[in-house]
Amino acid sequence: MAKEEPPSVSRDLQELQRKLGLLLESFQNNSKVVAFMKSPVGRFLDRHPFLALTVLMFVTMSAIPVGFFLLIVVLTSLGALMGAILLEGLVISVCGLSLLCVLCGLGFVSFALSGIAMMSYVVVSCLMSYWFSPSRPPAQQNANSDGQLAMKFTESEKLGL
Repeated sequence: MAKEEPPSVSRDLQELQRKLGLLLESFQNNSKVVAFMKSPVGRFLDRHPFLALTVLMFVTMSAIPVGFFLLIVVLTSLGALMGAILLEGLVISVCGLSLLCVLCGLGFVSFALSGIAMMSYVVVSCLMSYWFSPSRPPAQQNANSDGQLAMKFTESEKLGL
């Protein structure tokens, strides 16, 4: 048997929904966001939300490897000033290939995570809309077979059968 939720949970969910709505509205009204969304790239990403989520995850996850790569480039450049030109070329080449491998892996991972996130969003939103649907009775119980038969009969009458 399922326990009924206390009334405060629904009020808390409504309050959370209101706060998230205000946060989203303030973010969408930001002048930099509006300018980006009017650009061709912003319009393209607005029409392709899965691609936008994939790009966002890829950029977020690739920040650390790119930062390490740039740090190594700066350090080897300082070494080149001291005369280690061959070492710099070798290290930058190895690090460049390593960065390429890491970014390819991160691209695949971000694509997979975006797919999982989108599927989770669809499932959760469907469940939430089903659970909190205004047309659903508050205490939905299994109907007996006579009630189901009567419901099918009334539906067939509406269709004119």
